[in-house]
Amino acid sequence: MKIRVLSITAQAGAEAVQELRSASFVAVHGTCSLDPHALGLVELQGQVHGATSCLGAMSHAGVTDGVAVFAIDDPDGAYGTAMLPFDPDSYSAARAATMQALAAADRLGEKPELVWVSSTPGTEEAILAGIESVIGTDVPIIGGSAADNDVSGQWFVFDKSRREAAGVVVTVMFPSRPVSFAYHNGYSPTEKSGTVTRIEGRRVIEIDHRPAFEVYREWCEGAVSLDPGDPGMQSILSDSTLAPLGRRVAELDGLPSYLLAHPAAANTAGALELFATVEEGEVLTCMTGTQAGLIDRAGRVAALARAAGGMETSPIAGALMVYCGGCMLSVRDRLEEVVAGVAGSLGPAPFLGTFTFGEQGQIIGAGNRHGNLMISCIVFG
Repeated sequence: MKIRVLSITAQAGAEAVQELRSASFVAVHGTCSLDPHALGLVELQGQVHGATSCLGAMSHAGVTDGVAVFAIDDPDGAYGTAMLPFDPDSYSAARAATMQALAAADRLGEKPELVWVSSTPGTEEAILAGIESVIGTDVPIIGGSAADNDVSGQWFVFDKSRREAAGVVVTVMFPSRPVSFAYHNGYSPTEKSGTVTRIEGRRVIEIDHRPAFEVYREWCEGAVSLDPGDPGMQSILSDSTLAPLGRRVAELDGLPSYLLAHPAAANTAGALELFATVEEGEVLTCMTGTQAGLIDRAGRVAALARAAGGMETSPIAGALMVYCGGCMLSVRDRLEEVVAGVAGSLGPAPFLGTFTFGEQGQIIGAGNRHGNLMISCIVFG
Protein backbone atom coordinates (compact mmCIF):
# COMPACT_ATOMS: atom_id res chain seq x y z
CA MET A 1 0.00 0.00 0.00
CA LYS A 2 1.19 3.48 -0.90
CA ILE A 3 -0.57 6.72 0.02
CA ARG A 4 -0.05 10.08 -1.65
CA VAL A 5 -1.61 13.41 -0.67
CA LEU A 6 -1.65 16.49 -2.88
CA SER A 7 -2.58 20.03 -1.89
CA ILE A 8 -3.65 21.88 -5.02
CA THR A 9 -5.54 24.79 -6.58
CA ALA A 10 -7.91 24.53 -9.53
CA GLN A 11 -5.45 26.23 -11.85
CA ALA A 12 -2.64 23.73 -11.23
CA GLY A 13 -4.84 20.83 -10.22
CA ALA A 14 -5.68 18.89 -13.37
CA GLU A 15 -2.09 18.09 -14.25
CA ALA A 16 -1.26 17.15 -10.65
CA VAL A 17 -4.29 14.87 -10.27
CA GLN A 18 -3.33 12.93 -13.37
CA GLU A 19 -0.33 11.67 -11.40
CA LEU A 20 -2.92 9.65 -9.45
CA ARG A 21 -4.51 8.13 -12.57
CA SER A 22 -3.88 4.52 -11.50
CA ALA A 23 -4.74 4.91 -7.78
CA SER A 24 -7.18 2.39 -6.28
CA PHE A 25 -9.07 5.04 -4.32
CA VAL A 26 -9.04 8.85 -4.34
CA ALA A 27 -10.70 11.16 -1.78
CA VAL A 28 -11.06 14.84 -2.69
CA HIS A 29 -11.98 17.48 -0.12
CA GLY A 30 -11.83 21.26 -0.49
CA THR A 31 -13.60 24.57 -0.76
CA CYS A 32 -17.03 24.76 -2.40
CA SER A 33 -15.87 27.76 -4.44
CA LEU A 34 -13.82 25.54 -6.77
CA ASP A 35 -15.22 23.13 -9.36
CA PRO A 36 -13.74 19.73 -8.47
CA HIS A 37 -14.45 18.34 -11.91
CA ALA A 38 -12.07 20.88 -13.41
CA LEU A 39 -9.41 18.62 -11.91
CA GLY A 40 -10.07 15.91 -14.48
CA LEU A 41 -11.43 13.38 -11.99
CA VAL A 42 -13.33 11.54 -14.71
CA GLU A 43 -10.02 10.31 -16.14
CA LEU A 44 -8.98 8.54 -12.93
CA GLN A 45 -9.18 4.77 -13.07
CA GLY A 46 -9.99 4.12 -9.41
CA GLN A 47 -12.85 5.04 -7.11
CA VAL A 48 -13.42 8.76 -6.43
CA HIS A 49 -15.10 10.06 -3.24
CA GLY A 50 -15.60 13.81 -2.84
CA ALA A 51 -17.17 16.34 -0.49
CA THR A 52 -16.74 20.05 0.11
CA SER A 53 -14.84 21.23 3.18
CA CYS A 54 -15.09 24.57 5.01
CA LEU A 55 -12.67 27.11 3.51
CA GLY A 56 -10.28 24.49 2.19
CA ALA A 57 -8.47 21.57 3.80
CA MET A 58 -5.24 20.64 5.57
CA SER A 59 -2.50 18.13 4.95
CA HIS A 60 1.03 17.32 6.05
CA ALA A 61 2.08 20.13 3.67
CA GLY A 62 0.01 22.71 5.55
CA VAL A 63 -3.33 24.48 5.12
CA THR A 64 -4.83 25.15 1.68
CA ASP A 65 -7.77 27.32 0.65
CA GLY A 66 -8.15 25.05 -2.38
CA VAL A 67 -8.43 21.27 -2.50
CA ALA A 68 -6.53 18.36 -0.96
CA VAL A 69 -6.45 14.93 -2.61
CA PHE A 70 -5.78 11.65 -0.80
CA ALA A 71 -4.90 8.64 -2.95
CA ILE A 72 -4.36 4.98 -2.06
CA ASP A 73 -2.44 2.65 -4.35
CA ASP A 74 -3.36 -0.79 -3.08
CA PRO A 75 -3.55 -3.49 -5.79
CA ASP A 76 -4.02 -6.20 -3.17
CA GLY A 77 -6.98 -4.43 -1.55
CA ALA A 78 -10.48 -3.58 -2.75
CA TYR A 79 -12.39 -0.29 -2.68
CA GLY A 80 -15.86 0.64 -3.88
CA THR A 81 -17.58 4.03 -4.01
CA ALA A 82 -21.12 5.08 -4.87
CA MET A 83 -23.02 8.38 -4.68
CA LEU A 84 -26.79 8.88 -4.72
CA PRO A 85 -29.21 11.77 -4.18
CA PHE A 86 -31.67 11.68 -1.29
CA ASP A 87 -34.40 10.04 -3.34
CA PRO A 88 -36.81 9.13 -1.91
CA ASP A 89 -35.00 9.81 1.38
CA SER A 90 -31.55 9.76 2.96
CA TYR A 91 -31.96 6.33 4.61
CA SER A 92 -32.86 4.70 1.29
CA ALA A 93 -30.06 6.55 -0.52
CA ALA A 94 -27.44 5.45 2.03
CA ARG A 95 -28.65 1.85 1.91
CA ALA A 96 -28.59 1.73 -1.88
CA ALA A 97 -25.24 3.53 -2.12
CA THR A 98 -23.69 1.01 0.27
CA MET A 99 -24.88 -1.90 -1.85
CA GLN A 100 -23.63 -0.21 -5.01
CA ALA A 101 -20.26 0.48 -3.36
CA LEU A 102 -19.92 -3.19 -2.39
CA ALA A 103 -20.70 -4.17 -5.97
CA ALA A 104 -18.09 -1.70 -7.25
CA ALA A 105 -15.53 -3.36 -4.97
CA ASP A 106 -16.69 -6.80 -6.16
CA ARG A 107 -17.39 -7.71 -2.54
CA LEU A 108 -21.18 -8.14 -2.39
CA GLY A 109 -22.21 -10.02 0.75
CA GLU A 110 -18.96 -9.22 2.57
CA LYS A 111 -18.28 -6.86 5.46
CA PRO A 112 -15.72 -4.15 4.78
CA GLU A 113 -12.97 -3.28 7.21
CA LEU A 114 -14.27 0.28 7.34
CA VAL A 115 -16.72 2.65 5.65
CA TRP A 116 -15.80 6.23 4.72
CA VAL A 117 -18.90 8.40 4.32
CA SER A 118 -19.70 11.96 3.32
CA SER A 119 -23.16 13.49 3.07
CA THR A 120 -24.80 16.86 2.93
CA PRO A 121 -25.94 17.97 6.41
CA GLY A 122 -29.25 17.36 8.11
CA THR A 123 -30.08 13.65 8.23
CA GLU A 124 -26.84 11.98 9.29
CA GLU A 125 -28.47 9.65 11.81
CA ALA A 126 -30.70 8.19 9.09
CA ILE A 127 -27.69 7.80 6.81
CA LEU A 128 -25.81 5.78 9.43
CA ALA A 129 -28.90 3.60 9.88
CA GLY A 130 -29.14 3.03 6.14
CA ILE A 131 -25.50 1.93 5.87
CA GLU A 132 -25.85 -0.34 8.92
CA SER A 133 -28.92 -1.99 7.40
CA VAL A 134 -26.52 -3.48 4.83
CA ILE A 135 -23.27 -4.14 6.70
CA GLY A 136 -24.42 -4.44 10.33
CA THR A 137 -23.56 -2.35 13.36
CA ASP A 138 -20.07 -3.67 14.04
CA VAL A 139 -18.28 -2.19 11.02
CA PRO A 140 -16.80 1.25 11.81
CA ILE A 141 -18.36 4.10 9.83
CA ILE A 142 -16.12 7.17 9.79
CA GLY A 143 -16.66 10.42 7.95
CA GLY A 144 -17.97 13.94 7.96
CA SER A 145 -20.74 16.11 6.57
CA ALA A 146 -20.00 18.34 3.58
CA ALA A 147 -19.42 21.99 4.46
CA ASP A 148 -19.38 25.36 2.75
CA ASN A 149 -17.64 28.60 3.72
CA ASP A 150 -20.46 30.46 5.49
CA VAL A 151 -23.27 27.99 6.39
CA SER A 152 -25.34 29.26 3.47
CA GLY A 153 -25.98 25.78 2.06
CA GLN A 154 -23.50 25.77 -0.85
CA TRP A 155 -22.04 22.40 0.23
CA PHE A 156 -22.18 19.33 -2.02
CA VAL A 157 -20.85 15.80 -2.45
CA PHE A 158 -19.43 14.47 -5.72
CA ASP A 159 -17.86 11.58 -7.61
CA LYS A 160 -15.90 11.45 -10.86
CA SER A 161 -18.47 13.25 -12.95
CA ARG A 162 -21.48 14.33 -10.87
CA ARG A 163 -22.32 16.45 -7.84
CA GLU A 164 -25.29 16.42 -5.49
CA ALA A 165 -26.50 19.30 -3.31
CA ALA A 166 -28.51 16.81 -1.26
CA GLY A 167 -26.95 13.38 -1.26
CA VAL A 168 -24.50 10.85 0.15
CA VAL A 169 -21.29 9.23 -1.08
CA VAL A 170 -20.21 5.94 0.50
CA THR A 171 -16.88 4.13 0.17
CA VAL A 172 -16.34 0.59 1.42
CA MET A 173 -12.74 -0.29 2.19
CA PHE A 174 -11.06 -3.69 2.13
CA PRO A 175 -7.42 -2.60 2.48
CA SER A 176 -4.52 -5.03 2.29
CA ARG A 177 -2.89 -3.41 5.31
CA PRO A 178 -4.26 -2.89 8.85
CA VAL A 179 -6.32 0.19 9.66
CA SER A 180 -7.18 1.75 13.00
CA PHE A 181 -9.05 4.85 14.06
CA ALA A 182 -10.04 7.20 16.88
CA TYR A 183 -13.12 9.45 17.30
CA HIS A 184 -13.05 11.98 20.14
CA ASN A 185 -13.62 15.60 21.12
CA GLY A 186 -11.61 18.24 22.93
CA TYR A 187 -14.18 19.31 25.54
CA SER A 188 -14.84 18.66 29.24
CA PRO A 189 -18.21 18.36 31.00
CA THR A 190 -19.43 20.98 33.45
CA GLU A 191 -21.83 20.34 36.32
CA LYS A 192 -24.67 22.02 34.42
CA SER A 193 -27.15 19.60 32.86
CA GLY A 194 -30.85 19.10 32.19
CA THR A 195 -33.33 16.75 30.54
CA VAL A 196 -34.84 17.36 27.10
CA THR A 197 -38.59 17.58 27.68
CA ARG A 198 -39.79 18.77 24.26
CA ILE A 199 -38.31 18.65 20.77
CA GLU A 200 -39.36 19.31 17.17
CA GLY A 201 -36.92 17.66 14.76
CA ARG A 202 -33.47 19.02 15.62
CA ARG A 203 -34.99 21.96 17.47
CA VAL A 204 -35.02 21.63 21.27
CA ILE A 205 -38.03 23.50 22.61
CA GLU A 206 -37.76 22.74 26.34
CA ILE A 207 -35.13 21.57 28.81
CA ASP A 208 -36.52 20.66 32.24
CA HIS A 209 -39.90 22.05 31.06
CA ARG A 210 -38.38 25.52 30.51
CA PRO A 211 -37.54 27.32 27.25
CA ALA A 212 -34.39 25.58 26.01
CA PHE A 213 -32.42 28.69 25.06
CA GLU A 214 -33.22 30.32 28.39
CA VAL A 215 -31.66 27.32 30.17
CA TYR A 216 -28.67 27.21 27.82
CA ARG A 217 -28.00 30.95 28.24
CA GLU A 218 -27.94 30.48 32.01
CA TRP A 219 -25.50 27.59 31.65
CA CYS A 220 -23.25 29.82 29.51
CA GLU A 221 -23.58 32.66 32.04
CA GLY A 222 -24.77 35.05 29.33
CA ALA A 223 -21.90 34.41 26.91
CA VAL A 224 -24.43 33.53 24.18
CA SER A 225 -27.10 36.15 23.52
CA LEU A 226 -29.76 37.17 20.98
CA ASP A 227 -31.06 40.39 19.46
CA PRO A 228 -34.32 40.92 21.41
CA GLY A 229 -35.85 42.79 18.46
CA ASP A 230 -35.51 39.87 16.05
CA PRO A 231 -38.19 37.16 16.50
CA GLY A 232 -36.65 34.80 13.94
CA MET A 233 -33.99 32.13 14.34
CA GLN A 234 -30.61 33.78 14.92
CA SER A 235 -27.25 32.11 14.38
CA ILE A 236 -25.23 31.41 17.54
CA LEU A 237 -22.72 29.03 15.94
CA SER A 238 -19.67 31.12 16.68
CA ASP A 239 -20.63 32.05 20.25
CA SER A 240 -21.55 28.45 21.16
CA THR A 241 -18.44 26.72 19.79
CA LEU A 242 -16.67 26.57 23.16
CA ALA A 243 -19.86 25.60 25.02
CA PRO A 244 -21.55 22.73 23.12
CA LEU A 245 -24.04 20.28 24.58
CA GLY A 246 -22.91 16.75 25.39
CA ARG A 247 -24.73 13.45 25.82
CA ARG A 248 -23.10 10.75 27.91
CA VAL A 249 -23.26 7.73 25.58
CA ALA A 250 -20.70 5.29 27.00
CA GLU A 251 -18.09 4.69 29.67
CA LEU A 252 -14.61 3.24 29.23
CA ASP A 253 -12.33 2.39 32.15
CA GLY A 254 -14.53 4.48 34.41
CA LEU A 255 -14.36 7.56 32.18
CA PRO A 256 -17.53 8.80 30.45
CA SER A 257 -17.66 9.35 26.69
CA TYR A 258 -19.66 12.35 25.49
CA LEU A 259 -21.16 12.84 22.04
CA LEU A 260 -21.48 16.53 21.24
CA ALA A 261 -24.23 18.61 19.62
CA HIS A 262 -23.43 22.14 18.42
CA PRO A 263 -26.12 24.78 19.11
CA ALA A 264 -26.58 26.41 15.71
CA ALA A 265 -29.40 28.92 16.20
CA ALA A 266 -31.99 30.12 18.69
CA ASN A 267 -34.92 32.48 18.93
CA THR A 268 -36.36 34.78 21.57
CA ALA A 269 -39.22 32.31 22.15
CA GLY A 270 -36.63 29.94 23.61
CA ALA A 271 -36.11 27.35 20.87
CA LEU A 272 -32.57 26.00 20.43
CA GLU A 273 -31.61 24.40 17.09
CA LEU A 274 -28.79 21.86 16.96
CA PHE A 275 -26.62 20.32 14.23
CA ALA A 276 -27.46 16.85 15.59
CA THR A 277 -30.61 15.04 16.66
CA VAL A 278 -31.38 14.48 20.35
CA GLU A 279 -34.33 12.67 21.89
CA GLU A 280 -36.85 13.58 24.56
CA GLY A 281 -35.66 12.19 27.87
CA GLU A 282 -31.96 12.53 27.04
CA VAL A 283 -29.79 14.45 29.48
CA LEU A 284 -27.79 17.31 27.97
CA THR A 285 -24.65 18.52 29.73
CA CYS A 286 -23.06 21.87 29.03
CA MET A 287 -19.48 21.21 27.92
CA THR A 288 -16.54 23.59 27.97
CA GLY A 289 -13.49 23.94 25.78
CA THR A 290 -10.61 26.24 24.96
CA GLN A 291 -8.76 27.18 21.80
CA ALA A 292 -5.63 25.54 23.16
CA GLY A 293 -7.54 22.33 23.77
CA LEU A 294 -8.93 22.25 20.23
CA ILE A 295 -5.45 22.82 18.79
CA ASP A 296 -3.80 20.11 20.87
CA ARG A 297 -6.59 17.56 20.53
CA ALA A 298 -6.08 16.85 16.83
CA GLY A 299 -2.56 15.56 17.44
CA ARG A 300 -3.75 13.54 20.41
CA VAL A 301 -6.53 11.92 18.35
CA ALA A 302 -3.97 10.98 15.68
CA ALA A 303 -1.79 9.41 18.38
CA LEU A 304 -4.79 7.54 19.79
CA ALA A 305 -5.60 6.20 16.31
CA ARG A 306 -2.08 4.80 15.98
CA ALA A 307 -2.23 3.32 19.47
CA ALA A 308 -5.60 1.67 18.77
CA GLY A 309 -3.94 -0.43 16.09
CA GLY A 310 -0.68 -1.01 17.91
CA MET A 311 1.10 1.21 15.41
CA GLU A 312 2.79 3.60 17.84
CA THR A 313 6.29 2.76 16.64
CA SER A 314 5.74 1.00 13.32
CA PRO A 315 5.74 2.99 10.06
CA ILE A 316 2.35 3.94 8.63
CA ALA A 317 1.31 4.64 5.05
CA GLY A 318 -0.89 7.66 5.78
CA ALA A 319 -4.02 8.97 7.46
CA LEU A 320 -7.43 10.55 6.84
CA MET A 321 -8.61 13.10 9.42
CA VAL A 322 -11.96 14.76 10.05
CA TYR A 323 -11.76 18.04 11.98
CA CYS A 324 -14.98 19.88 12.75
CA GLY A 325 -15.45 23.07 10.74
CA GLY A 326 -16.73 24.86 13.83
CA CYS A 327 -13.54 23.98 15.69
CA MET A 328 -11.50 25.07 12.68
CA LEU A 329 -13.18 28.48 12.55
CA SER A 330 -12.49 28.94 16.26
CA VAL A 331 -8.74 28.35 15.79
CA ARG A 332 -8.39 29.42 12.15
CA ASP A 333 -5.48 31.78 12.78
CA ARG A 334 -3.57 28.93 14.47
CA LEU A 335 -4.27 26.08 12.05
CA GLU A 336 -0.58 25.58 11.31
CA GLU A 337 -0.24 24.53 14.97
CA VAL A 338 -2.99 21.95 14.40
CA VAL A 339 -1.10 20.64 11.38
CA ALA A 340 2.14 20.50 13.36
CA GLY A 341 0.47 18.55 16.15
CA VAL A 342 -0.97 15.97 13.76
CA ALA A 343 2.32 15.66 11.89
CA GLY A 344 4.10 15.19 15.21
CA SER A 345 1.90 12.18 15.95
CA LEU A 346 1.94 10.69 12.45
CA GLY A 347 5.61 11.22 11.68
CA PRO A 348 6.57 11.53 8.00
CA ALA A 349 3.37 9.87 6.76
CA PRO A 350 1.12 12.01 4.52
CA PHE A 351 -2.36 12.92 5.72
CA LEU A 352 -5.47 14.77 4.56
CA GLY A 353 -7.77 16.66 6.93
CA THR A 354 -11.25 17.85 5.96
CA PHE A 355 -13.25 20.53 7.83
CA THR A 356 -16.81 19.30 8.22
CA PHE A 357 -20.24 20.40 9.47
CA GLY A 358 -20.91 17.14 11.33
CA GLU A 359 -18.74 14.15 12.18
CA GLN A 360 -19.49 10.43 12.18
CA GLY A 361 -17.50 7.78 13.99
CA GLN A 362 -17.61 4.70 16.18
CA ILE A 363 -17.56 5.01 19.98
CA ILE A 364 -16.66 1.96 22.05
CA GLY A 365 -19.82 0.90 23.82
CA ALA A 366 -22.09 3.19 21.79
CA GLY A 367 -21.57 2.15 18.16
CA ASN A 368 -21.55 4.39 15.11
CA ARG A 369 -22.81 7.85 15.99
CA HIS A 370 -23.19 11.33 14.51
CA GLY A 371 -21.92 14.29 16.51
CA ASN A 372 -20.61 17.83 16.21
CA LEU A 373 -17.32 19.48 17.13
CA MET A 374 -15.68 16.05 16.98
CA ILE A 375 -12.35 14.91 15.56
CA SER A 376 -11.57 11.56 13.96
CA CYS A 377 -8.50 9.99 12.41
CA ILE A 378 -8.06 6.83 10.32
CA VAL A 379 -4.54 5.43 10.17
CA PHE A 380 -3.48 3.07 7.38
CA GLY A 381 -0.62 0.73 8.33
